[in-house]
Amino acid sequence: MSIETLDDLAVQGTTLGVRIDINSPLTDSGDLADDARLRAHVDTLSELLERGGAVAVLAHQGRPGGDEFAGLRPHADRLDELLSAPVSYCDATFSEDARDVVRDLDGGEAVVLENTRFYSEEYMEFPPEKAAETHLVDRLAPALDAYVNDAFAAAHRSQPSLVGFPTRLPGYAGRVMERELDVLGGIETTARPRAYVLGGAKVSDSIGVARNVLERDLADHVLTAGVVGNVFLFADGADVGDATADFIHDQGYWDYIDDAADLLEEYGDRIRLPKDVAVERDGDRHEVAREAFPPGDGEAAMDVGTATVDAYSSLLADAETVVLNGPAGVFEEETFSHGTRELYAAAAESAYSIVGGGDTAAALRRFGLDGFDHVSTGGGAALRMLTGEPLPAVEALEE
Repeated sequence: MSIETLDDLAVQGTTLGVRIDINSPLTDSGDLADDARLRAHVDTLSELLERGGAVAVLAHQGRPGGDEFAGLRPHADRLDELLSAPVSYCDATFSEDARDVVRDLDGGEAVVLENTRFYSEEYMEFPPEKAAETHLVDRLAPALDAYVNDAFAAAHRSQPSLVGFPTRLPGYAGRVMERELDVLGGIETTARPRAYVLGGAKVSDSIGVARNVLERDLADHVLTAGVVGNVFLFADGADVGDATADFIHDQGYWDYIDDAADLLEEYGDRIRLPKDVAVERDGDRHEVAREAFPPGDGEAAMDVGTATVDAYSSLLADAETVVLNGPAGVFEEETFSHGTRELYAAAAESAYSIVGGGDTAAALRRFGLDGFDHVSTGGGAALRMLTGEPLPAVEALEE
């Protein structure tokens, strides 16, 4: 990719707009419940400040109407603790007052501007040339010398703060963005056998990933689990029960069963399906083998069973590269966390392991698992890359 990085940026004496993704879970009182995403950007921000740049941080929190749609003061306070440089907070994003705050920054100082999504156009998607004409970009860009995008987790969006600035200013990838593009864009060069574990509930994305890696011969094994695994089971003619079927239908995933069936017909020798599932029966975990399907009335598949974990773990033990995206079940409930915990632990033992973001990374933190070579900061963006689709924010930097 023809993208310039911080290695190409003369930082000293410049004022930089730096887009990061610090969208975080909040407590009921509005405090940060998890600062993992903030800590991910410490290297980029520290480097720019240490090299004498004045940094205006652009970021969002939540979405309009959501419970976690909130201002960024707690984020600014936490960054002030994490960085060995002063970080202030401004309750505006591109107003005259905000521009004055940015212009008054000295080298080595940072300000966190207010939630970009407080501005309505930021929650809309535009092509870069139109994004550059929005109030946010048009008014803030004159106060900046350059733009740095480190928000890989939001790179699949085409919002003004992500794609508009590079049309008005020199644009660079931050260290998080650079590392994500290097790792996820270089999977095809990793050692084989190469296994993809696709779980969770993002069925359309996971089917897109499976098709991409199988058509391009990037995967020796695709292991399915979670809702994705249940969709593939139905596609293979297995009756996973009315409760699971109702869930798949209600979530809008039923139409993807035909897509999964097409993949099985063409690449069935490389796609692995769950051998059993775990359901709740009389308040306890109960495992049902495929040979004994369907589960009982009202019993939804909540996790993969022990036979599946054993079979998948054996394949992962022989893999040289493992790409892991999505949990194997409802890992938030201890009763149904077994499949996710055990498969993640097996993946961590492989020679080289890459973990998608979102729920996958959240599960790692919940279980205290480490040992992975790369844990992505982005769920949707990582999936988009793995499907081979372009990322608008990355294309904007390339342009």
